[in-house]
This record gives sequence, C-alpha cells and structure tokens, in this order.
Amino acid sequence: MTAEPASPGTRTGRTPRLPRTARRFQLLGAAREVFVAQGYHAAAMDEIAERAGVSKPVLYQHFPGKLELYLALLDEHTTQLVNAVEEALGSTTDNHVRIARSVRAYFDFVNDSSGAHQLVLESDLRSEPAVRQRIETAFARCVHSIAATIVADTGLDPAEADLLAVGLIGMAETASRWWLVRGGTVPKERAIEAMVELAWRGIGGYPRQEQP
Repeated sequence: MTAEPASPGTRTGRTPRLPRTARRFQLLGAAREVFVAQGYHAAAMDEIAERAGVSKPVLYQHFPGKLELYLALLDEHTTQLVNAVEEALGSTTDNHVRIARSVRAYFDFVNDSSGAHQLVLESDLRSEPAVRQRIETAFARCVHSIAATIVADTGLDPAEADLLAVGLIGMAETASRWWLVRGGTVPKERAIEAMVELAWRGIGGYPRQEQP
C-alpha cells in the first residue's frame, strides 16, 4: 500500500521552495539569530538549518561552512554600519548635525532588535583573519569618511584628522554599547545629545560647579 502524496496544505516541517535570493535571506536571518544567541563557537549548522526550516544539504548549497555563513553576515552588517555613517556625513554641511547623525548611527546600530551589532562590535571570532579583516576594514572606512570631512572643512593635517575621527568613532561605539548594556537608563535621545555635546564642545563645555 503506497502512501498518498501530501496535500498542498500539509505541513512537512520544511519551508516551501524559494527563489535563491529569498532563501539566502532566510538562511542569513536564521543564522544571525543563532550566532547572536550563542556566539560563533557554540553555534551549530544543524540548529541553523532547523531554525530556517530547511535540511542541512540545502544550507550547504548556499554556504559551504559555518565560517562562510558568519562572514556573509559580517559583510551585510559592516556594510550597514559604514553606509549609515557615510549617509550621516553626506546628509548635510552643518558639522554639528553631522556629528549628531554619526553618533546616532551607532546608537541605532546597537539598538537594533536583531542584535547584529554583536557580530561586528563584540565578535568572539576576532582571532580569525578573515573576520578581523572585515571588522578592521569597516572601522577604517568610517575613520576615513569622517577624517576626509574634517580635512575638507578645516584643512587640518590628515594624520591629525584621522586621530580625531578615531576618537569620535571610539566615543560613539563605546558609549552606545555601554548605554545598551545598562538597559537604556538614560533615554536614547538624551544619550545621543550628551555625546554630541561632549564631542562638539569638549569636556570644557561642562564647567565645574562650585561646591557649597
């Protein structure tokens, strides 16, 4: 006695056939959830395939291994961050607004519900050359974009402009991550405003109050 074919509405535990681009998007989404939750080393391709609702052979058709899958996610999210910074710089000629939008780019990046910032800013795989290269390249692109803007506006020496750009990015990244870890105890808009004013006016913009 032969089994009857499953009806179109029958659940088989697997997702329906998708175009390649849509399937890749789905696999990356499932992989991001697993990598963010468990880190690279604890994540398993079996779990990623199960999360995506596909077989392991289907997963391997798109990505030869776990590292390639992780690198694809890094490419996606480092590009997202770099583009956000570059768009912030190119959106206006007002330098105060440029700083505000650049700082906001980092707060928005870490505040994304997907947790993707962990792959870029808190990766547990920085010892892997391909991972380190992508993270460092993204950082360097952000530095270059900010430094180029500083040089164009001020005529400052490029080396000094690079240093200022590194300081601004370091402040935005560290502050935004700290803000997230602390659970947003400072409202996001106020946190961004405080960092912008610190960058714009310097610590001297916050004069000491005389103690009574």
